[in-house]
Amino acid sequence: MRAVPVAVVTDSTAYLPPGLVAERRIQVVPLEVRLGDRVGREGVDIDAAAVSRALADRHVTVQTSLPAPADFARTYRAALAAGAAEVVSVHLSRELSGTWDAARLAAQEVGPERVRVVDSRATAMGLGFAVLAAADASDGGADGAAVEAAAADVAARCRVFFCVDTLDRLRRGGRIGAAAALVGGALAVKPLLHVAQGRIVPLEKVRTTGRAAQRMLDLAVHAAGEGPADVAVHHLGAAERAEELAARLRERLPRVVRLLVSEVGAVIGAHTGTGLLGIVVVPRR
Repeated sequence: MRAVPVAVVTDSTAYLPPGLVAERRIQVVPLEVRLGDRVGREGVDIDAAAVSRALADRHVTVQTSLPAPADFARTYRAALAAGAAEVVSVHLSRELSGTWDAARLAAQEVGPERVRVVDSRATAMGLGFAVLAAADASDGGADGAAVEAAAADVAARCRVFFCVDTLDRLRRGGRIGAAAALVGGALAVKPLLHVAQGRIVPLEKVRTTGRAAQRMLDLAVHAAGEGPADVAVHHLGAAERAEELAARLRERLPRVVRLLVSEVGAVIGAHTGTGLLGIVVVPRR
């Protein structure tokens, strides 16, 4: 197989379809998940179904941890040894995880002149679309600087909206402040959130799951604008609602270029709980 001039690396929270990862020759460094006494790599040893079962058991502790810099360094060296001239490594927001910092430390070790690390300021397909943009640029023969710029450009245009049944897990994991968590504390209120400047921020309060889905749909349509856009719908343990939301998006966004529906994995699920429903929108230029 012909070596790409710039190898593209990401982490497991991009939640790109496995077939697409292989087709685009994207290398994924997995985060680690602990389900009680069981420890494994996200997407390799532990999947979304396993974390959903663990979350349903009050006696099982669900925790996550980032890859070690050595994991990234091994991946970078392997890519360079396979013939890549440079590496662009795109990761979830540094405001949500130390993964970006671990990748940056590895880049310094391997060679900052050959390895560039990008903070997507998002996660899930907010990260995934930036990774795909990097892969597109690499396949087009771009150098490392241009591949990095392509990923950063998509990341800057990305909007992420989501709702959860409760903010408790986000609060306990330090992904949202205690004061912000009060938004979802009232009875029968569903917190609607978004990612702003790389952080999870409460956006609105709605009364039901159905209204939350409708409001996310309206926000996504507005974010997409009149032009073409890439869209993803995410869920955890809510496949039927996700497919319904995707169908409504197709109706209201006739110029959608790519629409992916996927269940988030163990890492995001560990911090949101089951019932997550979200939309990622990237308007194309």
